[in-house]
Amino acid sequence: MSTHDLEDMGCGTSSAKSDRQSEKVLKAALVIQNWYRGYSARLKARHRYALTIFQSIEYADEQCQMQLSNFFSFMMENYTHIHEKDPVSRLFGSTSQNNEDKQDYIRLIEVPDSYKGPRLQFPLTFPDIDLLVDAFKQQQILHARYVLEVLFETKKVLKQKPNFTHVTTSPSKEITICGDLHGKLDDLFLIFYKNGLPSENNSYIFNGDFVDRGRNSIEVLMILFVSFLVYPNDLHLNRGNHEDFMMNLRYGFTKEILYKYKIHGKEILEILEDVYTWLPIGTIIDNEILVIHGGISESTDLDLLQRVERHKMKSVLMPPVPLDGDRHTTLKKHKINAMAMPREVKSSTSMSEQLTKHEWEQIIDILWSDPRGQKGCYPNTSRGGGCYFGPDVTSKVLNRHHLKMVIRSHECKPEGYEICHDGKVVTVFSASNYYEEGSNRGAYIKLFYDMDPRFFQYQVTRTTCLKPLYQRISAIETSAIRILRERIIARKTDLIHAFHLQDLSKSGKVSLGQWAFSMENTLGLHLPWRSLSSHLVTTDTDGNINYMSSFQDIHIQKPVKEAQSTLIETLYRYRSDLQIIFNVIDSDHSGLISMEEFRSMWKLFNRHYNIHIDDCQVDELAERMDLNKDGSIDFNEFLKAFDVVHKLDKKHKSKSSFA
Repeated sequence: MSTHDLEDMGCGTSSAKSDRQSEKVLKAALVIQNWYRGYSARLKARHRYALTIFQSIEYADEQCQMQLSNFFSFMMENYTHIHEKDPVSRLFGSTSQNNEDKQDYIRLIEVPDSYKGPRLQFPLTFPDIDLLVDAFKQQQILHARYVLEVLFETKKVLKQKPNFTHVTTSPSKEITICGDLHGKLDDLFLIFYKNGLPSENNSYIFNGDFVDRGRNSIEVLMILFVSFLVYPNDLHLNRGNHEDFMMNLRYGFTKEILYKYKIHGKEILEILEDVYTWLPIGTIIDNEILVIHGGISESTDLDLLQRVERHKMKSVLMPPVPLDGDRHTTLKKHKINAMAMPREVKSSTSMSEQLTKHEWEQIIDILWSDPRGQKGCYPNTSRGGGCYFGPDVTSKVLNRHHLKMVIRSHECKPEGYEICHDGKVVTVFSASNYYEEGSNRGAYIKLFYDMDPRFFQYQVTRTTCLKPLYQRISAIETSAIRILRERIIARKTDLIHAFHLQDLSKSGKVSLGQWAFSMENTLGLHLPWRSLSSHLVTTDTDGNINYMSSFQDIHIQKPVKEAQSTLIETLYRYRSDLQIIFNVIDSDHSGLISMEEFRSMWKLFNRHYNIHIDDCQVDELAERMDLNKDGSIDFNEFLKAFDVVHKLDKKHKSKSSFA
């Protein structure tokens, strides 16, 4: 049969229809593919913006924390004039002797028969690790007697360790490196499930920031310390910037301890303060890989750091006293500015108990610095401490010390890890869902002898894993916008003033560019304000922004109706700083502050931060907050009175957290 005959029978028509149909299917597939790519790209952008908000606010808070060093020096200089017993002087002194005296006291603490939690047997063995892990999975609390014993034993072993622990791998022995955990116990459980418990054949390095932010910091710390005591040569602990008792006051660990250990919490905090100072600064693997928490600077000197008496580094907020007595001496611009302490305080603090200024700066760089793509070494303006170091600085320091790579942590990464500086710097972050459930993955690194690092990612998932991706992204985005709105409302008066400077016609409206400029200039958060504007403000048909809509649907509840808005905003904005300061004054952790102490400390704070609020306004507010008129106020309750109210988010209930 000829081709012509086939066409006459309809075969040719059928083939043409099939071709046209295939072409339509292909076009439809391309349309769907392009739509999906655009959809995915938009979701990724929204996710990225949300993480940027979380990180910018996190770093701004850290910057405030670092700047507190100025105030504490100022406080040292002035507080002795208004209070006979200066509670702040202990911050600069040594507590080790007191801690040694307490060891006998700990033996007198009885563990009652009614206690159903884990009972540790000293000296510790592998079954104790297993016992502790199982108990914490059942949400049991380790008795204070065991916590204190673990801390004392840990300190004894840590004191024998060098500043940099040297470890080696071999064809038959690998090592696992974990980054920040921040009290995320489920992440630690998942790491051990996937990678095995620590043992002589399963070595670990935990690279700092074990505590703060998460709800189970003490449990994470106890598992790590018990594992360290069982395998001191196979489990290695590096100090992070949150292994710092002053950081713990802001970021939740202190509150967690006092909540879980109401009777012996104070003793736990005191010995813990000392244990932190004995944690090694870093680890060196196979004489090639430097593992440190933060980073390096162009002046990093590992030889000097090997010799530093690390236990003298009590806190990043406790800079050394200048030897020359110059009260206006300041540190380098990219470090923390610090006023010299007064002569009357110097006499109570032996200079032998301090690091030199140069040594102190070196450790700050190791704990706080971050890598960046730009060449050079310049101030870490986001965090307020340490520096940003470029690829040239990395190469210079590595070559100087005959090393090949830096593995560090300190920064949350969406995928749990990141490689930069031509593969010479690796960041590993092990706390998944760090900002919000679904916000990021966690990761750990496995190193084999003479091989490139291998990365293992994971994410602790709960109910949200069943939701579609767009719902998960929306939840993260909503949470980020929520905390950003709270930052905005805390600066309402300043922002309105900035908007008025732009709104020359007094129309109540500004352009998008003017609004973005005012937001950035006032808040200093380095955010993509133009892209975020649709979530924060309303615009008219011409694209101009009604700037008062920046504050719609949210306000700070006033504890007293007559209190001025400026006062309320100021107290809300500084409440984290104030909480730390008053926790320092509240040395017995009673939670109560006398009216006299409140007035005295506010006047110092007001003067140092140059806050333009009359003392009498704060006095009147404090008087009204002294509900039972006993001359003291519950300062934590006082601060709760300044909670932010989201009018259109009444159903929202924030997660229970100690942070």
